Parts: sequence; C-alpha cells; structure tokens
Amino acid sequence: MHLTIVGCGDAFGSGGRYNTCFMLETAKATLLVDCGASSMTALNAQKIDTNRIDGVVLSHLHGDHFGGLPFFLLHAQFLAKREKPLTIAGPPGTRARVDTLLEACFPKSKTGIKWRFAWDVEEIAVGVETDVLGHSLRTAEVIHQSGAPSTALRIGDGNKVFAYSGDTEWTDALLPIARDADLFICECYAYAGSKMTGHMSWEILKARLGELRAKRTMITHMNDTMLAKIDDAKAAGVLVAEDGLALAI
Repeated sequence: MHLTIVGCGDAFGSGGRYNTCFMLETAKATLLVDCGASSMTALNAQKIDTNRIDGVVLSHLHGDHFGGLPFFLLHAQFLAKREKPLTIAGPPGTRARVDTLLEACFPKSKTGIKWRFAWDVEEIAVGVETDVLGHSLRTAEVIHQSGAPSTALRIGDGNKVFAYSGDTEWTDALLPIARDADLFICECYAYAGSKMTGHMSWEILKARLGELRAKRTMITHMNDTMLAKIDDAKAAGVLVAEDGLALAI
C-alpha cells in the first residue's frame, strides 16, 4: 500500500495547501480518498495520470472534500479520454449531492453528455463493513455537520490498513477506526482550543494520542495556527502531512 498526499489543506488553503485528497495505491486498485475542490489542479501539478484512478472514497460532503468531483469527471470525459469505469463511494446522501453539485457547476452535464465511461455512486452504510474495489471499507460517524453523515474511514487491502478521521472534533468513535492501523491520518485544524465545534485542535489531540493505538499517526487539515507549530507535533512523534509527500504504508 502506497500513499501520495495530493492535498492536505483546510477549506481555505491555509499555507498555500490544496484541499484534501489522498491517493492510495494497492495491488487491488488505486483510490482517491476525498477529492476537494482544488484536487484537479493538485493532481495536474503533481503530474498524476488520473486514468490510473479506479475509485474515489469520500469521508463527507463538504466542498473541500468532494467539490473536485465535477472537474475530475469532466476532465476524464474531455481531456483524459477515460474509458474504464469509475466508482465513487461515500456516505448516505452522496448520490443526490454529487448530482446537484455537477448540475450547479456545469448545467446539463449529467443529462446532456453521452459519457464515454461508466461511473456510479455507491452509498456506504455507516458502521457496516463494505467491499469497495476489493478493499474492505468500514466507516464511523463523527462530529462534523455536513448535511449528511460525516465519517471516519478504515480501508484495508488484506495486508495493510489505512485509516482517516475525516473532519471531526474529538469522539471516541475514532478509536476503533485508528486501532492497529498501519497509518492513521487525523485532522488537526488548530493549535489550541478545547471547545472547537466540528474540528480538532493539537491541544485536544495530543492528550489522546496514546488512546489511538495506531502504528503511525499523521496530522492534516491544519490552519495557520497549527502550521506555525508543527514542530511540536513532530517532537511528539507524529507525522505531518505535506502536499506531494509520498510514503509506503
């Protein structure tokens, strides 16, 4: 299992970082985990062949996590000349939200285009282990308002496990997602703040690191206050996400 961080920024591009988009490559398939609004630009900047991507798994339905899909799909149609199918998997409500977003960004693109490749949306029931392109996928609902269930993800290929918090304030629902994962990526939006709504701070996360029991933990989705203090996270043994970073899991 190999990870490329296409984008690890917050919704506002703090530090000049792209919106969330992780590329996960296994022997079974290549997946994008989230596809934020700037992801098509980030994929092109890193010269990633998007036709290699077999599926997109979404943690939740905010623009900085799924807003890149219209651009990804139309790039596949008109520039990449994609032919192989694409699977989009996300929480309940994903199908309608993707259709609405596509229509809002490019009117009549869903009904007015004869798609050269098949693409479909699978809605993943929260807490139910599901197969997505040969990978086991289990989700847990977290605390982050997005108009549909916001989820943490645990993806396994039969050998390694990748886990991701999505966007959330602290919740014990993260513990079974992170436990024994080869890599757990956790949002850490701000440096300080004990009562943040919908997001995590380093002040909170640092105190709970020992409970996660992941083999490695990485922080992502940081605003300027956290970006200014990333050495504190490194000193605690935590990895720090960077756009373009690639590593074996």
